Amino acid sequence: MEPIREGASGVAVEDIQERLGSLGYKIDATEVEGGTFGPSTAAAVARFRLDQGMDLGSEIDTETWTALVDAGYQMGDRTLYLRLPNFHGADVLKLQKCLNILGFSCGEPDGYYGVYTEAAVKEFQESQGALADGMCFQDTFDAIDRLHHVWAGKPAAGPHPMGGMGFARAAGVLESQRLQITGDDPIARNVAGRIWNLASATTDASGLDLIGSLDDATPGVTAVFQLASTPLPDDSTQQNLMMDDVETLPMRIRAALGLAKGKPPVLRIELPYGLGYDGTFTTGDAQTFAVMLLDSICAAFDE
Repeated sequence: MEPIREGASGVAVEDIQERLGSLGYKIDATEVEGGTFGPSTAAAVARFRLDQGMDLGSEIDTETWTALVDAGYQMGDRTLYLRLPNFHGADVLKLQKCLNILGFSCGEPDGYYGVYTEAAVKEFQESQGALADGMCFQDTFDAIDRLHHVWAGKPAAGPHPMGGMGFARAAGVLESQRLQITGDDPIARNVAGRIWNLASATTDASGLDLIGSLDDATPGVTAVFQLASTPLPDDSTQQNLMMDDVETLPMRIRAALGLAKGKPPVLRIELPYGLGYDGTFTTGDAQTFAVMLLDSICAAFDE
């Protein structure tokens, strides 16, 4: 395409201004009303190019136009699947980041829907009990959003802890604390393993370790969490919480650890009571509980 520069006007300029505006770049109202490529439009283009890691400049060439179109896609705007050439854009980048956070590794997010991203989508779809075809329709985006919002601080459909504490804050907790987690039955071990996967995907420096049993606990760790899907025996004196009120779980975790007498303190958490458990347990349930519990544990240690 022929570069579009300062002084141009017309429909193409109006399109450029609309795209830049939707991305948060400010353009003078008089230029927008007239569809003219003036100084503020040129400044917005220059800032966009710098933000995209492109060479300094204020014109719209083919590379800049492609980047501008890609940046405008939001997750869910279009169906994504493996094809050649690969889909690429901001929607793919967000999809990759969400899947990585949730423990379904796409590799390093690059904005291209390649084979690793397709494989991660299939694993996620399977965890939700959906057809694992690697094609992202709206149902897949909705399922990802429900889980990602636990971390992103936006309301999720159904039970969710504290509205989400934020990915960066969760990473900070995982990097500053030495924690261990285990499960005393198959369901609990499944969830514990997923919590470890999520923590490892959140930060490479995670201090949360998965252990086989309480006998494997390491002296000197901050706390040990034992998950269980069965009630605590009547004769047990172990510190125990039930996952019956997810909203207050971080506060209850903090209080229980403060009262624990052992070194390291051990806290048993029963699941999945109070969350509509109906006698069946799917991989989707396990992943949802894992996200909720990791968020609650991180919130409990967040200063």
